[in-house]
Amino acid sequence: MMMIEAIIREEKLDSVKKALEKDNYFGMTVSEVIGRGRQKGIPLQWRAGEFTVDLIPKIKLELVVLDEDVDKIIDIIASNARTGETGDGKIFVLPVSNIIRIRTGDRGDNAI
Repeated sequence: MMMIEAIIREEKLDSVKKALEKDNYFGMTVSEVIGRGRQKGIPLQWRAGEFTVDLIPKIKLELVVLDEDVDKIIDIIASNARTGETGDGKIFVLPVSNIIRIRTGDRGDNAI
C-alpha cells in the first residue's frame, strides 16, 4: 500500500476529484494548506508599490491506495491538475505499512 500526497492549485480540486471518481477512486482526505516552491511567491502591484505574497494557498490531497493503482492515480492527478505554469504543485508517494479501519477492525488491504 502507498500514500499519495498531492499538492495542487485550489481551482483544480474539482476536476481532479471528478476524474478520480470516474475511475472509482473515492477515498481521499482534502486539506487547505499554504506554502511555496520555486516560484517564491507572487508579486502583486498595489497603488503604494509592489507586495509579494510568499505563501500561496494550495490544496493537499491524501489517498492510500494499492501498489498496483499508484501509477494510474498519479497520471489522473497530474493530467487533471496541470496548467503548464509554475505553481502546479507536486505529488509525493510514501509507503504505508498498515491500515486499521476503526469501525470494523479490518487491517491492511481490506481497510482501504
